[in-house]
Amino acid sequence: METLFKVLLIIFSVSLIAIVLLQKGKSAGLSGAITGGAEHLFGKQKARGMDLVLQRVTMVLAAGFFILTVVVAYVVG
Repeated sequence: METLFKVLLIIFSVSLIAIVLLQKGKSAGLSGAITGGAEHLFGKQKARGMDLVLQRVTMVLAAGFFILTVVVAYVVG
């Protein structure tokens, strides 16, 4: 059982890395780092199409990763 959870954790990790790398950058440069967060918070930029799918898959994989990390820590420790 412990091995199964560890293998699932590795699969989630690699998948999460791949999905994040597939997404395009929201803004470039230092000004994008400052204003990009504000635009995202206030909803001026809405994801459409493939960006929306990648965003939702990223959230699902991230949640699964955190849950599996806690489970593996609990099972091993």
